[in-house]
Amino acid sequence: MPKPVTPALAQSANDDTHFRLVADSTYDWETWLSVDGRPLWVNPAVVRVTGRSPEECLAMPDYPLPLVEAEDRDKVAEIWSHVLGYTSGNDVEFRVRHLNGKTVWVAISWQPMVTQGERLGFRTSIRDITRKQMLREELRIHAEHLEDLVKQRTERLRSLERKQVQMEKLAALGQLAASVAHEINNPLAGIRNALTLIRSDQAEDHPHQEIFDLIDKEIDRMSGIVAQMYQSYRRQTSPAHRFDLGVVIREVLYFLTPLARDRQVRLENRCGTKPAPVELPEDEIKQVIYNLVRNAIQASPGGHLVEVHLADSSDHYRIDVTDQGTGISEQDLPAIFEPFFSTKGNDSGTGMGLGLSVSQAIIESLGGKIEVQTQVGRGSRFLAFIPRRLPAS
Repeated sequence: MPKPVTPALAQSANDDTHFRLVADSTYDWETWLSVDGRPLWVNPAVVRVTGRSPEECLAMPDYPLPLVEAEDRDKVAEIWSHVLGYTSGNDVEFRVRHLNGKTVWVAISWQPMVTQGERLGFRTSIRDITRKQMLREELRIHAEHLEDLVKQRTERLRSLERKQVQMEKLAALGQLAASVAHEINNPLAGIRNALTLIRSDQAEDHPHQEIFDLIDKEIDRMSGIVAQMYQSYRRQTSPAHRFDLGVVIREVLYFLTPLARDRQVRLENRCGTKPAPVELPEDEIKQVIYNLVRNAIQASPGGHLVEVHLADSSDHYRIDVTDQGTGISEQDLPAIFEPFFSTKGNDSGTGMGLGLSVSQAIIESLGGKIEVQTQVGRGSRFLAFIPRRLPAS
């Protein structure tokens, strides 16, 4: 049962001293102001929030502006104009500077004090919300981090979807390649056999020998196109074994030297002699390097240079193939890894636009990637990132 209120206690409750004691014990920073805005009383909580004593605050000109961070003083001056206008307000945030130099976030509430129509002044209550502000900032940082993660995962998903579409295209082209190879190679073989029989009955100085040579050359070209498409999309993954990447680069450049010479393009190996051991399917790596260097040669005007560099890092090698061609336009750049896409026009010495799409498929299946840097009118650089070994299953 609660104790009865004694006359002494009732008298104390009606005493100003009792109410002053309650106000002094309030946790928030409390201030009573006169009708003209002068501070009449400040409770001891101001020491915890600002490091200043109530006596210092009462003697302070323009209280409480000297306690406020410089950037927020205009805001607090506007709040004080509302206070003096006998309005009420709640939870307006600003910053004060503690005597120890730390910034403290606070929120102020205010209301006028009126009794029987007489204006007595104003009361302000300032609450320390530094912890709340810290939690709010942490929440903002976490939200930004989550947003970044969502963006990364979304881009990753889009990338996987693009790769899935690309793999579906390659699978369909593989089936097409087998069908085309069968349907075209047989008639080509018949045409070549017939041409051989016809030529065998003609003298070497026959006036049509030049035409026979042209037909034979075109048959070779058609066979080469069919073979390239078939080998590109019906390739069998060879087993991984240990070999020197630098040696394979030298072999590929040796095979492509006649093509570079025919097109009057200088081909330079700048890979150095340091061993570059990898444990990968050698035939597939050789095909990628062949495609990249061959493309660079075909993209280069006569008298220009194609360079091949080899760099290494802890978990991969990077092969850079640089040409001095016309570069790739911004419009064409997104499509260069699409099957049958080519920027080489009607150059009869080029392929079907399969090399980059096949090379990208090979490298990505091995855990690597191909990037391109290009500048219109200056040339292009293809960077193949090749892992040292196959990724774990």
